[in-house]
Amino acid sequence: MTKLRRSLVINFLSSSGAALLQFITSIFLARLLSPSEIGVFSMAMVFVGIAHMFRDFGVPSYLQREANLTPEKIRSAIGVMFASTWSMATILYLASGSIGAWFNEPATIPIIRLLAIGFLLIPFGAITHAMLVRELAADKQAVVSAGSTVSYCVSCVTLAALGCGTLSIAWANLISNAVTALMYIPYRPPGMPWMPSFRHWKGIANFGMATLMTNTLNALSNSLPDVLLGKLSNARAVGLFSRANSTVALFTFIAGSTISYGAVAYMSQSHHRGESLAPTLARTTALLTGVAWPAYALTALLGHDIVFTLYGEKWLNCVPAILPLTVAAAVSILFQYAPPALTAIGRPYLSALPAALTLFSRIVLAFILFNGDLANYAWSIAIATIVVAPVIIFQQGRYLGFGLRPMLMSLRASLAVTLMCLIGGAAIMLVLPATMAPMARLLVLMLALVPIWYGALRLTRHELLPEVHQIVAGVRARLPQFV
Repeated sequence: MTKLRRSLVINFLSSSGAALLQFITSIFLARLLSPSEIGVFSMAMVFVGIAHMFRDFGVPSYLQREANLTPEKIRSAIGVMFASTWSMATILYLASGSIGAWFNEPATIPIIRLLAIGFLLIPFGAITHAMLVRELAADKQAVVSAGSTVSYCVSCVTLAALGCGTLSIAWANLISNAVTALMYIPYRPPGMPWMPSFRHWKGIANFGMATLMTNTLNALSNSLPDVLLGKLSNARAVGLFSRANSTVALFTFIAGSTISYGAVAYMSQSHHRGESLAPTLARTTALLTGVAWPAYALTALLGHDIVFTLYGEKWLNCVPAILPLTVAAAVSILFQYAPPALTAIGRPYLSALPAALTLFSRIVLAFILFNGDLANYAWSIAIATIVVAPVIIFQQGRYLGFGLRPMLMSLRASLAVTLMCLIGGAAIMLVLPATMAPMARLLVLMLALVPIWYGALRLTRHELLPEVHQIVAGVRARLPQFV
């Protein structure tokens, strides 16, 4: 647990730093690129995102979960990873013309081809990354993440400023993949083999197929909003929806991979020791919602100011979609650890059912409810997310011993903290003058809401409070004595 806490802190600092740089980059891009150009890239990323789910074939999860990981099994994992990733790169490159024709948007073709070339570089770092997660070696991953993020951000803004348009993002991704592959070389664990093999490919394939099924359905479900909107409306609508989605995702953007870092590896170790995962799920759900729910509530409350401050006036038409998307995010975050837990007990295929139902619900509700209004479309996404929640709750109770009652018990304090923060934020907004600049209003609210959130944690005796105190104590211990 001590090693996990240390790794989580390092990962958070690393991912939040990366998120800050990427966030600043997105602000520059919002001013350098038009909504239509952003929309074109979002449309291209729909199929690239799906390809990403296929390309690793569940190999990273296999490496993190496998109890007896021998060098020969690692070699087989390397072979499967290269075979699946390079196959997807070839398919994606060859299908780029058909995808562009389907969207009736030729500008997506060169973007998809560049991103497909980037796939060829991914396996060189992905195996090492998975092995480091298994060992909870977050410090080494942080170094690679820093280099990868800086290379992406610098190249992206530079190319956009030079007039490369949407292609600047695609080139930046390719450059980032190359830097990542090179930087992982010196961090390979001792004794890790270099050459691939297919000797144990059947065991990896059996595990990978179950993981692949769930990941594919999730990818389709996450990509579906952009696909349907691109087909039902236009690139501008996709760009606005994408911006609303990224605004809602600010929390996960800042928290980064810390939310799920080491989850499969840690839960797998607990399961192999014969321990129940229910207490872990109750605690992690309480900790996560204690931060995420207030963040989503305040995002909905301050959506107009956030969009205006970060992206500019031309993006304000995306604001009505923020509230329903925060509702969907708040529900989804409840089940963040269900798939890793099911993978840990050797049943990753169970996550495929809620993923399939989510996909189906989003398609049906989008066609039924969409009337050309962006907010209406966003509500179809939220309702589809809510409809599937009971299925996941049933699975958690049946297979993990974490049913509805213990889940609700773990959420009581988080709900109270969220309401206190929401009421506090609304009260402050009423006091502040209406003529106040949005940026200034956000700064005042941020300074005021941190103590409100902390006070709410104390009043509710939230499980997050000791963790906050431990982090603060650790920071103080590392500061110079005169501070």
